[in-house]
Amino acid sequence: MGTSGAGGGGKIMPTRRALSAINKNITESYPYAVNNKRSLSKRNVICNKPPLRRPVTTRKFAAPQLVDNTPQIQEEEAKKSNSVQSEEALAERVNRKEGYDFNEPMFVQHTEAMMEEETEMENADKEEELVFNIDACDEKNSLAVVEYINDIYHFHKKSEELSCVSPNYIDNQQELNEMMRGILIDWLIEVHDKFELMEETLYLTVHTIDRFLAVHQIVRKKLQLVGVTALLLACKYEEVSVPAVDDLILISDKAYTRREVLDMEKLIANTLQFNFSLPTPYVFMRRFLKAAQSDKKLEVLSFLIIELCLVEYEMLEYTPSKLAASAIYTARCTLNGYEEWSKTCEFHSGYKEEQLLACARKMVGFHHSAGTGKLTGVHRKYNTSKFCYAARTKPAGFQLS
Repeated sequence: MGTSGAGGGGKIMPTRRALSAINKNITESYPYAVNNKRSLSKRNVICNKPPLRRPVTTRKFAAPQLVDNTPQIQEEEAKKSNSVQSEEALAERVNRKEGYDFNEPMFVQHTEAMMEEETEMENADKEEELVFNIDACDEKNSLAVVEYINDIYHFHKKSEELSCVSPNYIDNQQELNEMMRGILIDWLIEVHDKFELMEETLYLTVHTIDRFLAVHQIVRKKLQLVGVTALLLACKYEEVSVPAVDDLILISDKAYTRREVLDMEKLIANTLQFNFSLPTPYVFMRRFLKAAQSDKKLEVLSFLIIELCLVEYEMLEYTPSKLAASAIYTARCTLNGYEEWSKTCEFHSGYKEEQLLACARKMVGFHHSAGTGKLTGVHRKYNTSKFCYAARTKPAGFQLS
Protein backbone atom coordinates (compact mmCIF):
# COMPACT_ATOMS: atom_id res chain seq x y z
CA MET A 1 0.00 0.00 0.00
CA GLY A 2 1.32 3.47 -0.85
CA THR A 3 0.41 6.99 0.48
CA SER A 4 -0.18 10.29 -1.29
CA GLY A 5 0.16 13.83 -0.02
CA ALA A 6 2.48 15.31 2.63
CA GLY A 7 2.42 14.28 6.27
CA GLY A 8 0.38 11.67 8.00
CA GLY A 9 -2.84 13.58 7.71
CA GLY A 10 -3.17 12.97 3.98
CA LYS A 11 -5.72 10.71 2.42
CA ILE A 12 -4.64 7.17 1.77
CA MET A 13 -5.08 6.18 -1.91
CA PRO A 14 -4.86 2.63 -3.23
CA THR A 15 -1.86 2.11 -5.52
CA ARG A 16 -2.10 -1.76 -6.05
CA ARG A 17 -2.54 -2.78 -9.67
CA ALA A 18 -4.40 -5.79 -10.86
CA LEU A 19 -2.21 -8.89 -11.44
CA SER A 20 -3.63 -9.31 -14.95
CA ALA A 21 -2.49 -5.81 -15.81
CA ILE A 22 0.99 -6.56 -14.53
CA ASN A 23 1.21 -9.75 -16.58
CA LYS A 24 -0.01 -7.84 -19.63
CA ASN A 25 2.66 -5.21 -19.19
CA ILE A 26 5.34 -7.86 -18.74
CA THR A 27 4.20 -9.61 -21.90
CA GLU A 28 4.25 -6.42 -23.90
CA SER A 29 7.55 -5.12 -22.48
CA TYR A 30 9.44 -8.42 -22.23
CA PRO A 31 7.91 -10.97 -24.58
CA TYR A 32 10.90 -13.30 -24.20
CA ALA A 33 10.23 -13.66 -20.49
CA VAL A 34 7.06 -15.55 -21.32
CA ASN A 35 7.90 -17.15 -24.66
CA ASN A 36 11.07 -18.76 -23.39
CA LYS A 37 9.47 -19.97 -20.22
CA ARG A 38 8.49 -23.66 -20.35
CA SER A 39 6.11 -25.16 -17.85
CA LEU A 40 7.31 -27.89 -15.52
CA SER A 41 4.76 -30.29 -16.95
CA LYS A 42 6.18 -29.85 -20.47
CA ARG A 43 9.73 -30.25 -19.28
CA ASN A 44 8.87 -33.38 -17.38
CA VAL A 45 7.18 -34.91 -20.41
CA ILE A 46 10.55 -34.69 -22.15
CA CYS A 47 12.31 -36.25 -19.20
CA ASN A 48 9.67 -38.96 -18.72
CA LYS A 49 9.32 -37.86 -15.12
CA PRO A 50 6.23 -36.89 -13.15
CA PRO A 51 5.81 -33.15 -12.47
CA LEU A 52 7.68 -31.75 -9.53
CA ARG A 53 5.85 -30.76 -6.39
CA ARG A 54 7.40 -27.81 -4.70
CA PRO A 55 6.22 -26.27 -1.44
CA VAL A 56 3.51 -23.68 -2.02
CA THR A 57 4.47 -20.19 -0.78
CA THR A 58 2.33 -17.08 -0.60
CA ARG A 59 4.02 -13.92 -1.71
CA LYS A 60 2.94 -10.47 -2.76
CA PHE A 61 4.21 -9.48 -6.19
CA ALA A 62 4.94 -5.90 -7.10
CA ALA A 63 5.67 -4.73 -10.57
CA PRO A 64 9.19 -3.43 -9.92
CA GLN A 65 10.22 -6.78 -8.31
CA LEU A 66 8.94 -8.84 -11.25
CA VAL A 67 10.74 -6.64 -13.72
CA ASP A 68 13.94 -6.73 -11.71
CA ASN A 69 13.90 -10.59 -11.43
CA THR A 70 13.11 -11.23 -15.10
CA PRO A 71 16.77 -11.54 -16.21
CA GLN A 72 17.39 -13.95 -13.36
CA ILE A 73 14.46 -16.14 -14.43
CA GLN A 74 15.59 -15.99 -18.02
CA GLU A 75 19.07 -17.14 -17.05
CA GLU A 76 17.78 -20.02 -14.95
CA GLU A 77 15.38 -21.15 -17.66
CA ALA A 78 18.12 -20.99 -20.29
CA LYS A 79 20.36 -23.18 -18.15
CA LYS A 80 17.58 -25.70 -17.62
CA SER A 81 16.67 -25.84 -21.30
CA ASN A 82 20.34 -26.31 -22.30
CA SER A 83 20.92 -29.16 -19.84
CA VAL A 84 18.15 -31.77 -19.69
CA GLN A 85 20.38 -34.15 -17.76
CA SER A 86 20.90 -31.65 -14.93
CA GLU A 87 17.12 -31.17 -14.81
CA GLU A 88 16.63 -34.95 -14.49
CA ALA A 89 19.14 -35.06 -11.69
CA LEU A 90 17.35 -32.17 -9.95
CA ALA A 91 14.00 -33.91 -10.37
CA GLU A 92 15.38 -37.14 -8.89
CA ARG A 93 16.84 -35.30 -5.94
CA VAL A 94 13.57 -33.48 -5.31
CA ASN A 95 11.53 -36.62 -5.66
CA ARG A 96 13.77 -38.51 -3.26
CA LYS A 97 13.41 -35.72 -0.72
CA GLU A 98 9.63 -35.78 -0.99
CA GLY A 99 9.38 -39.58 -0.73
CA TYR A 100 8.39 -40.58 -4.28
CA ASP A 101 8.80 -44.24 -5.29
CA PHE A 102 10.67 -44.35 -8.59
CA ASN A 103 12.98 -46.94 -10.13
CA GLU A 104 15.72 -48.26 -7.89
CA PRO A 105 19.02 -46.40 -8.01
CA MET A 106 21.68 -47.74 -10.36
CA PHE A 107 23.95 -48.98 -7.60
CA VAL A 108 21.11 -51.09 -6.17
CA GLN A 109 20.45 -52.68 -9.58
CA HIS A 110 24.15 -53.34 -10.01
CA THR A 111 24.36 -54.98 -6.58
CA GLU A 112 21.38 -57.24 -7.33
CA ALA A 113 22.89 -58.26 -10.67
CA MET A 114 26.13 -59.18 -8.91
CA MET A 115 24.22 -61.20 -6.32
CA GLU A 116 22.32 -63.08 -9.04
CA GLU A 117 25.56 -63.83 -10.85
CA GLU A 118 27.17 -65.10 -7.66
CA THR A 119 24.12 -67.31 -6.99
CA GLU A 120 24.37 -68.82 -10.47
CA MET A 121 28.08 -69.48 -9.96
CA GLU A 122 27.38 -71.15 -6.61
CA ASN A 123 24.72 -73.36 -8.20
CA ALA A 124 27.16 -74.30 -10.96
CA ASP A 125 29.79 -75.13 -8.34
CA LYS A 126 27.30 -77.36 -6.53
CA GLU A 127 26.60 -79.23 -9.77
CA GLU A 128 30.31 -79.76 -10.29
CA GLU A 129 30.75 -80.90 -6.71
CA LEU A 130 28.27 -83.72 -7.29
CA VAL A 131 30.82 -85.44 -9.55
CA PHE A 132 33.48 -86.79 -7.21
CA ASN A 133 37.09 -87.38 -8.15
CA ILE A 134 37.11 -91.15 -7.74
CA ASP A 135 40.82 -91.40 -8.52
CA ALA A 136 42.02 -89.02 -5.81
CA CYS A 137 42.82 -91.90 -3.45
CA ASP A 138 45.04 -93.57 -6.07
CA GLU A 139 47.16 -90.60 -7.09
CA LYS A 140 50.22 -92.07 -5.35
CA ASN A 141 49.56 -95.61 -6.62
CA SER A 142 51.57 -96.09 -9.79
CA LEU A 143 49.66 -99.28 -10.64
CA ALA A 144 46.42 -97.32 -10.88
CA VAL A 145 47.84 -95.20 -13.76
CA VAL A 146 45.65 -92.25 -12.77
CA GLU A 147 47.26 -90.10 -15.48
CA TYR A 148 45.94 -92.40 -18.22
CA ILE A 149 42.84 -93.98 -16.69
CA ASN A 150 40.33 -91.69 -18.41
CA ASP A 151 42.01 -92.19 -21.77
CA ILE A 152 42.01 -95.95 -21.26
CA TYR A 153 38.27 -96.13 -20.63
CA HIS A 154 37.58 -93.70 -23.43
CA PHE A 155 39.39 -96.17 -25.70
CA HIS A 156 37.39 -99.07 -24.25
CA LYS A 157 34.11 -97.29 -24.99
CA LYS A 158 35.18 -96.73 -28.58
CA SER A 159 36.42 -100.28 -29.14
CA GLU A 160 33.58 -102.15 -27.42
CA GLU A 161 31.45 -101.89 -30.53
CA LEU A 162 34.00 -104.08 -32.31
CA SER A 163 33.63 -106.77 -29.66
CA CYS A 164 29.85 -107.02 -29.94
CA VAL A 165 28.36 -109.89 -31.89
CA SER A 166 25.07 -110.00 -33.73
CA PRO A 167 22.19 -110.54 -31.26
CA ASN A 168 20.71 -113.17 -33.57
CA TYR A 169 23.86 -115.01 -34.65
CA ILE A 170 22.49 -118.29 -33.33
CA ASP A 171 20.07 -118.34 -36.27
CA ASN A 172 23.03 -119.09 -38.54
CA GLN A 173 23.90 -122.22 -36.55
CA GLN A 174 22.13 -125.27 -37.98
CA GLU A 175 22.30 -127.53 -34.91
CA LEU A 176 22.43 -125.02 -32.05
CA ASN A 177 19.83 -122.91 -30.29
CA GLU A 178 19.60 -120.38 -27.47
CA MET A 179 18.95 -122.95 -24.76
CA MET A 180 22.07 -124.94 -25.68
CA ARG A 181 24.19 -121.83 -25.36
CA GLY A 182 22.60 -121.05 -21.99
CA ILE A 183 23.23 -124.56 -20.65
CA LEU A 184 26.88 -124.41 -21.74
CA ILE A 185 27.55 -121.06 -20.05
CA ASP A 186 25.66 -122.04 -16.91
CA TRP A 187 27.89 -125.10 -16.65
CA LEU A 188 31.07 -123.07 -17.30
CA ILE A 189 30.15 -120.69 -14.46
CA GLU A 190 30.19 -123.64 -12.08
CA VAL A 191 33.47 -124.94 -13.55
CA HIS A 192 35.01 -121.49 -13.20
CA ASP A 193 33.98 -121.35 -9.56
CA LYS A 194 35.24 -124.88 -8.88
CA PHE A 195 38.69 -124.04 -10.24
CA GLU A 196 38.64 -120.75 -8.28
CA LEU A 197 39.70 -118.74 -11.30
CA MET A 198 39.83 -114.96 -11.60
CA GLU A 199 36.63 -113.10 -12.43
CA GLU A 200 38.07 -111.72 -15.66
CA THR A 201 38.53 -115.26 -16.96
CA LEU A 202 34.80 -116.04 -16.89
CA TYR A 203 33.83 -112.97 -18.91
CA LEU A 204 36.56 -113.54 -21.48
CA THR A 205 35.46 -117.17 -21.82
CA VAL A 206 31.86 -116.25 -22.64
CA HIS A 207 33.03 -113.47 -24.92
CA THR A 208 35.27 -115.87 -26.84
CA ILE A 209 32.49 -118.42 -27.27
CA ASP A 210 30.06 -115.88 -28.73
CA ARG A 211 32.60 -114.36 -31.09
CA PHE A 212 33.62 -117.79 -32.37
CA LEU A 213 30.09 -119.15 -32.82
CA ALA A 214 29.08 -115.97 -34.64
CA VAL A 215 31.47 -116.76 -37.50
CA HIS A 216 31.97 -120.54 -37.43
CA GLN A 217 29.55 -123.45 -37.82
CA ILE A 218 29.69 -126.03 -34.99
CA VAL A 219 27.86 -129.32 -34.62
CA ARG A 220 26.02 -130.02 -31.39
CA LYS A 221 28.43 -132.64 -30.02
CA LYS A 222 31.36 -130.20 -30.34
CA LEU A 223 29.69 -127.36 -28.42
CA GLN A 224 31.06 -128.41 -25.03
CA LEU A 225 34.50 -128.74 -26.59
CA VAL A 226 34.27 -125.13 -27.73
CA GLY A 227 33.37 -124.10 -24.19
CA VAL A 228 36.23 -125.96 -22.53
CA THR A 229 38.75 -124.72 -25.07
CA ALA A 230 37.53 -121.12 -24.71
CA LEU A 231 38.06 -121.46 -20.95
CA LEU A 232 41.60 -122.72 -21.57
CA LEU A 233 42.39 -119.76 -23.83
CA ALA A 234 40.96 -117.29 -21.32
CA CYS A 235 43.07 -118.83 -18.56
CA LYS A 236 46.20 -118.45 -20.66
CA TYR A 237 45.34 -114.80 -21.19
CA GLU A 238 44.29 -113.87 -17.64
CA GLU A 239 45.57 -116.41 -15.12
CA VAL A 240 48.99 -116.77 -13.54
CA SER A 241 48.50 -120.52 -13.04
CA VAL A 242 46.67 -122.21 -15.92
CA PRO A 243 44.64 -125.40 -15.34
CA ALA A 244 46.08 -128.49 -17.01
CA VAL A 245 44.43 -129.73 -20.18
CA ASP A 246 43.91 -133.11 -18.56
CA ASP A 247 41.95 -131.48 -15.73
CA LEU A 248 39.65 -129.81 -18.22
CA ILE A 249 39.15 -133.14 -20.00
CA LEU A 250 38.38 -134.81 -16.68
CA ILE A 251 35.80 -132.23 -15.72
CA SER A 252 34.20 -132.75 -19.16
CA ASP A 253 33.69 -136.39 -18.21
CA LYS A 254 36.42 -137.39 -20.70
CA ALA A 255 34.17 -136.58 -23.63
CA TYR A 256 37.16 -135.31 -25.66
CA THR A 257 40.80 -136.19 -26.13
CA ARG A 258 43.80 -133.98 -25.55
CA ARG A 259 44.39 -133.75 -29.32
CA GLU A 260 40.82 -132.53 -29.88
CA VAL A 261 41.26 -129.79 -27.29
CA LEU A 262 44.53 -128.57 -28.79
CA ASP A 263 43.13 -128.65 -32.33
CA MET A 264 40.10 -126.62 -31.24
CA GLU A 265 42.42 -124.18 -29.51
CA LYS A 266 44.24 -123.54 -32.79
CA LEU A 267 40.95 -123.18 -34.66
CA ILE A 268 39.50 -120.61 -32.23
CA ALA A 269 42.73 -118.59 -32.01
CA ASN A 270 43.10 -118.44 -35.80
CA THR A 271 39.43 -117.63 -36.35
CA LEU A 272 39.60 -114.70 -33.92
CA GLN A 273 43.03 -113.71 -35.26
CA PHE A 274 44.51 -114.05 -31.76
CA ASN A 275 42.63 -110.94 -30.67
CA PHE A 276 41.52 -111.39 -27.07
CA SER A 277 42.02 -107.81 -25.92
CA LEU A 278 38.54 -106.47 -26.59
CA PRO A 279 36.66 -105.13 -23.54
CA THR A 280 34.16 -107.33 -21.69
CA PRO A 281 31.52 -106.24 -19.15
CA TYR A 282 34.00 -106.95 -16.36
CA VAL A 283 36.32 -104.18 -17.59
CA PHE A 284 33.55 -101.63 -17.06
CA MET A 285 32.21 -103.22 -13.87
CA ARG A 286 35.30 -102.33 -11.90
CA ARG A 287 35.34 -98.73 -13.04
CA PHE A 288 31.62 -98.14 -12.52
CA LEU A 289 31.65 -99.79 -9.09
CA LYS A 290 34.38 -97.37 -8.09
CA ALA A 291 32.26 -94.49 -9.33
CA ALA A 292 29.33 -95.83 -7.30
CA GLN A 293 31.54 -95.90 -4.18
CA SER A 294 30.41 -99.47 -3.66
CA ASP A 295 30.75 -101.62 -0.58
CA LYS A 296 31.05 -105.40 -0.54
CA LYS A 297 27.30 -105.95 -0.55
CA LEU A 298 26.70 -103.80 -3.62
CA GLU A 299 29.66 -105.33 -5.41
CA VAL A 300 28.57 -108.93 -4.92
CA LEU A 301 24.96 -108.22 -5.87
CA SER A 302 26.08 -106.39 -9.01
CA PHE A 303 28.16 -109.39 -10.11
CA LEU A 304 25.24 -111.72 -9.41
CA ILE A 305 23.04 -109.69 -11.74
CA ILE A 306 25.64 -109.40 -14.51
CA GLU A 307 26.37 -113.15 -14.42
CA LEU A 308 22.68 -113.87 -14.76
CA CYS A 309 22.86 -111.84 -17.96
CA LEU A 310 25.77 -113.91 -19.29
CA VAL A 311 23.48 -116.93 -19.49
CA GLU A 312 20.70 -115.06 -21.31
CA TYR A 313 21.11 -114.94 -25.09
CA GLU A 314 18.79 -111.94 -25.46
CA MET A 315 21.18 -109.71 -23.51
CA LEU A 316 23.64 -109.76 -26.41
CA GLU A 317 21.79 -106.75 -27.81
CA TYR A 318 23.43 -104.52 -25.18
CA THR A 319 27.01 -103.32 -25.19
CA PRO A 320 29.35 -104.44 -22.38
CA SER A 321 29.42 -100.97 -20.83
CA LYS A 322 25.63 -100.71 -20.79
CA LEU A 323 25.30 -104.14 -19.20
CA ALA A 324 27.76 -103.16 -16.48
CA ALA A 325 26.07 -99.82 -15.79
CA SER A 326 22.61 -101.40 -15.74
CA ALA A 327 23.72 -104.17 -13.37
CA ILE A 328 25.10 -101.64 -10.87
CA TYR A 329 22.04 -99.44 -11.23
CA THR A 330 19.75 -102.43 -10.62
CA ALA A 331 21.78 -103.52 -7.60
CA ARG A 332 21.62 -100.03 -6.07
CA CYS A 333 17.87 -99.92 -6.57
CA THR A 334 17.53 -103.38 -5.04
CA LEU A 335 19.48 -102.50 -1.91
CA ASN A 336 18.13 -98.98 -1.38
CA GLY A 337 14.52 -99.64 -2.30
CA TYR A 338 14.30 -96.76 -4.76
CA GLU A 339 15.82 -95.73 -8.07
CA GLU A 340 19.23 -94.17 -7.63
CA TRP A 341 21.85 -93.11 -10.17
CA SER A 342 24.25 -90.40 -9.02
CA LYS A 343 25.90 -87.68 -11.09
CA THR A 344 29.25 -89.38 -10.55
CA CYS A 345 27.94 -92.68 -11.95
CA GLU A 346 26.38 -90.86 -14.88
CA PHE A 347 29.60 -89.00 -15.63
CA HIS A 348 31.92 -92.03 -15.55
CA SER A 349 29.56 -94.50 -17.21
CA GLY A 350 28.30 -92.13 -19.88
CA TYR A 351 24.70 -93.29 -19.33
CA LYS A 352 21.77 -91.38 -17.89
CA GLU A 353 19.22 -93.14 -15.72
CA GLU A 354 16.54 -93.25 -18.41
CA GLN A 355 18.96 -95.02 -20.77
CA LEU A 356 19.32 -97.91 -18.32
CA LEU A 357 15.69 -98.54 -17.41
CA ALA A 358 14.82 -101.01 -20.17
CA CYS A 359 17.89 -103.16 -19.55
CA ALA A 360 17.41 -102.91 -15.77
CA ARG A 361 13.84 -104.22 -15.98
CA LYS A 362 15.07 -107.35 -17.75
CA MET A 363 17.73 -107.83 -15.08
CA VAL A 364 15.14 -107.62 -12.32
CA GLY A 365 13.16 -110.32 -14.11
CA PHE A 366 16.23 -112.58 -14.28
CA HIS A 367 16.91 -111.96 -10.60
CA HIS A 368 13.33 -112.82 -9.73
CA SER A 369 13.49 -116.21 -11.49
CA ALA A 370 17.15 -117.02 -10.75
CA GLY A 371 16.42 -120.02 -8.50
CA THR A 372 13.85 -121.59 -10.81
CA GLY A 373 14.08 -123.48 -14.08
CA LYS A 374 17.02 -125.43 -15.45
CA LEU A 375 19.71 -122.74 -15.40
CA THR A 376 20.36 -122.29 -11.67
CA GLY A 377 24.17 -122.36 -11.60
CA VAL A 378 24.50 -118.63 -10.85
CA HIS A 379 21.92 -118.80 -8.08
CA ARG A 380 23.69 -121.73 -6.39
CA LYS A 381 27.05 -119.97 -6.68
CA TYR A 382 25.82 -116.77 -5.00
CA ASN A 383 23.77 -118.58 -2.39
CA THR A 384 26.90 -119.29 -0.34
CA SER A 385 28.77 -117.49 2.44
CA LYS A 386 31.63 -116.83 0.03
CA PHE A 387 29.35 -114.44 -1.85
CA CYS A 388 27.48 -113.12 1.19
CA TYR A 389 24.30 -115.04 0.24
CA ALA A 390 23.58 -112.38 -2.38
CA ALA A 391 21.12 -114.70 -4.14
CA ARG A 392 18.77 -114.34 -1.17
CA THR A 393 18.38 -110.61 -1.71
CA LYS A 394 14.81 -109.66 -2.58
CA PRO A 395 14.60 -108.35 -6.19
CA ALA A 396 13.60 -104.75 -6.88
CA GLY A 397 10.09 -105.60 -7.99
CA PHE A 398 9.04 -101.93 -8.13
CA GLN A 399 11.12 -101.55 -11.29
CA LEU A 400 8.89 -103.98 -13.15
CA SER A 401 5.81 -101.78 -12.76
